[in-house]
Amino acid sequence: MPRFNLQTKSGLVAAVLLGASLTVFPLDEGRVQHGAQAEETKASHEGRDAEASEARITELRKRLEITAAEETLWNTVAQIMRDNAATFRANVPDRSKGPDTSTAVEDLKAFQIIADEHANGLRKLIPAFEALYASMPPAQQKRADQVFRKHERQSDF
Repeated sequence: MPRFNLQTKSGLVAAVLLGASLTVFPLDEGRVQHGAQAEETKASHEGRDAEASEARITELRKRLEITAAEETLWNTVAQIMRDNAATFRANVPDRSKGPDTSTAVEDLKAFQIIADEHANGLRKLIPAFEALYASMPPAQQKRADQVFRKHERQSDF
């Protein structure tokens, strides 16, 4: 049985399955932004997150070698990934105030929210991905297994 650690699984979920960005956006030079400037910064980050999610979805589709016959099942998986990423962005606490101002308890609570969002996203994604995987011929399933294994080994952060 393979050994899994929380860091590896978190990386896998964030980068491949959920398509959500765990990037913390500290403010430039510690400045606090207010009003329209803060909203503009938030919108800019959300736009970059959405673009990054789309790039991950596109890359995963390519690496899984999705065929025309699998397109409908893939589209369901991709939409769940998009929805999960949007939900993640909406529900994960704003950490833009920087790591120096949060307490250990606040950090733990933020991590709990992140872990809960990952788990919720997986609950939605797994059935759809399972249906896609079941539709794949054995060679493509093997390819999918390799894609996820390779990513897992590269996700220690």
